[in-house]
Parts: sequence; structure tokens; C-alpha cells
Amino acid sequence: MLNKYARAFFTRVLTPFAALLLRLRVSPDAVTLIGTAGVMAGALAFYPRGEFFWGTVVITLFVFSDMVDGNMARQLGVSSRWGAFLDSTLDRVADAAVFTGIALWYAGGGDHMVLCAVTLFCLASGQVVSYTKARGESIGLPVKVNGLVERAERLVITLVCAGFAGWERTFDVPHIDVLLPIALWVVAVGSLITLVQRMVTVRRESAEADAADAAAREAADQAPAPAEGKSERG
Repeated sequence: MLNKYARAFFTRVLTPFAALLLRLRVSPDAVTLIGTAGVMAGALAFYPRGEFFWGTVVITLFVFSDMVDGNMARQLGVSSRWGAFLDSTLDRVADAAVFTGIALWYAGGGDHMVLCAVTLFCLASGQVVSYTKARGESIGLPVKVNGLVERAERLVITLVCAGFAGWERTFDVPHIDVLLPIALWVVAVGSLITLVQRMVTVRRESAEADAADAAAREAADQAPAPAEGKSERG
């Protein structure tokens, strides 16, 4: 849902900014690299110290680069395999930084090993969810499934709740820090459901593809062999 509607909205909003960067001769790859570096800096510099509000502010400023670089490429009318690979790879790096920062907080000053484990599960399951789609597509399957909690949902749920949770320390709002543990449990359960959805889809699609291949081979085996003997010209 977020991929369909929110991405379309922000694409329209960010198009003028993308055009400005192109006029300044900034490349889409440079935007991808800078955006990932900014997300990593915000997550790993602020989150392990429990500064969730300011960390989320920094991350949010850079996370939109994921849409800006693609917008720039479309305006240029270019599409490269390298650009798609770089964007997808650095998305995984940025996601890992966000959940690593939260896990470091719960392993240290947050002192909550259960939530640390839940955060690490969110990190690992998010990577595996992405892998299942990429691997399914690499073996020729469409992987037609809209998972319950995909990358956009994982980021929005986690960052919004982390930002509000940071109000307790930054603005002395009591008890609001409970939002982050709730978000982590929601993302963990949602990611597990999404993983199962994708695995079931890949199993079904692979069975259908294997059956189609077997039918094609059987039809080829049963086809009459070309006649031998005199040619039509005699």
C-alpha cells in the first residue's frame, strides 16, 4: 500500500528537487551513496545512545534519496543494471544500519536483551524477505505477491515510532518510549508473515513452471518425426 500510494505522492513532490540536482550535474549514483551514508550516520551515531528523535530526523532527511535517485534516472531517460544493483544493495545496507543502531541501544544503555533479540530478528528477517523475491525472480519466477510488511512498511513503522519514542528523552514526554518496542514486535511478526507469504508463492509458481516445462517436453516427445524419403520435387 505504501509503495503504491506514498511513493507516487513523494515522487511528485521530489521531482523539482531531482531536476535541480541534475542541473547541478549531480549523478543518481552519487545521490544513492550520499543517502545511504546519511542514513548510516544517523542510525549508528544517535540510536546506540538512545537519541531516537534526532537520529530519526537525520535518517528521514536522507532516506528520501531512495526516490530521488530513481526520479533523476527517469528524467535522464537512462536505466542501467549497475544503478539498479547499487540501489538495491545499498537499501539493504541502510536497513541493516537502522536496526543495528536500535539493537546496540538495547544491548547497552537500553539494557533489554529480549528487545535486542527482537530487533536482530527484524534485521535478519527483512534481509531474507528481500532475498526471497530476488532469488525467485533470478530463477525465472514472477513472485507475484504483495507481502504484509515489505521494506516501505518496515521503515515507516520503525522510524515513526522511534521518532516519537525519542520524545521521552528529548521533550520529557512520559511513557511514550513504549512505542518503539511495539513497533519492533509488529515488524517482527509482519516480516515473518511476509516471508511465509513469499515462500508459499514461490513454491506455487515453481510447481506451475515445472508442470508447464514437463508438458512442453511431453508434447515435444509425442510430436511426429519429420518424414524421410523422397523430396516433394521427386
